[in-house]
Amino acid sequence: MFGSSQRGANAYAKVGLETGVVAASPHKLIVMLFDGALAAVRAAAVHMTARDIEKKGLAISKAINIVQNGLRASLDKKAGGQIAESLDSLYEYICNRLVSANLTNQPAMLDEVITLLADLKSAWESIGDGAAPANVGAAPRPSAYDSLAPRIASFVTAG
Repeated sequence: MFGSSQRGANAYAKVGLETGVVAASPHKLIVMLFDGALAAVRAAAVHMTARDIEKKGLAISKAINIVQNGLRASLDKKAGGQIAESLDSLYEYICNRLVSANLTNQPAMLDEVITLLADLKSAWESIGDGAAPANVGAAPRPSAYDSLAPRIASFVTAG
């Protein structure tokens, strides 16, 4: 009558995830991308062991998508300099290893990717949100007229 409880739980989890993404700092978003990539690669390893080719392929595709369109796309090579360039190369290597693992069914390649992603995530977490500039929480100063900015109303009262 009302659908399965699993579908309701999935919808609830999706809302929770979306809310977490909206409320997350940029630093936390990167951590969430690492979590998603790790979960996808671990799922691919399980499916590879079970010889479930379709699910393995889907999980590896998801991991590649997260690394390519999330982690790699978020790099700012101008601001990040050599570190960003190195991370870009490492993310490319990770994606290549995932493709190779998918084609050759070698769990050791997935284990290598899991180790790399876990190490990167750990390093990112150790940086913490404290790496943000000191004025991140401060309200921006208006540089020009902003029609949506709150204004102190001046009321004229009748005498």
